[in-house]
Amino acid sequence: MPIVQDFLNILQHITPEDLAEEWDNVGLLVGNPQQAVNRILLALDPSCSLIDLACSGRYDLVITHHPIIFRPLKSLRTDTPTGKFIARATGAGISVIACHTNFDSIEGGVSDILATALGLTMTRPLVQASKSCDPSCGLGRIGMYPLAVPVATFLARLHQACAPPWILEAGHRPQQVATVAVCGGSCSDLAETALRHGADVFVTAEVKHSVARWAEDAGLWILDAGHFATENPAMSIFKNRLQQQAVDLRWDIEIDTAGQQSPLRLV
Repeated sequence: MPIVQDFLNILQHITPEDLAEEWDNVGLLVGNPQQAVNRILLALDPSCSLIDLACSGRYDLVITHHPIIFRPLKSLRTDTPTGKFIARATGAGISVIACHTNFDSIEGGVSDILATALGLTMTRPLVQASKSCDPSCGLGRIGMYPLAVPVATFLARLHQACAPPWILEAGHRPQQVATVAVCGGSCSDLAETALRHGADVFVTAEVKHSVARWAEDAGLWILDAGHFATENPAMSIFKNRLQQQAVDLRWDIEIDTAGQQSPLRLV
């Protein structure tokens, strides 16, 4: 029977921890590396409803994209969401692993998956990883279409790729799109980089007001498609990769993805 450490080893191969940004917190955040694993639950966000699902479903290991412990904890109060999550996990013997910016940076990671879903070719990192000699690793992706497509066509592809509950736009809308930059999650700080690389449009989330105003003057079309929508499609593909690893190793375990929804809603 596999243990948590076995999955840490697999994840180190798929999503090396040294690719994580210096400010990030990844790896085993809660639990025991020697714990046996029968069932795994994957999710984008480490919410209280997620750990409730993990407890009721008798999962041994939870793997999330966003880390439950992001900043140093000065206390562990169980009347806070973070404290409640950790207390429930430890009480139920559930280990918790985070694969955050290391999953963003790998080839075939979060932004790569979004770029592929949009049909982009000749993709490369928007910002190459400083800790990797592999030129395919880094944050964001920029790619192109062999033939430029009308804006309406591109927007339809974006809706199909990640089913965003909304799309906010800033800057100048071009007549057609050929070069596209993407970065799943909160990456509006990379807007100038996208423009410098010749992007006609930059798809990301949580676009800052100052960046949106800058885009008006800079002439870059920016689309905010939501943090959850631009990242969550990667979870099902991540599940398939882990499942294949388990099959190759002849482990009889169950791996599921939680059916999370965006915490933000239109009213």
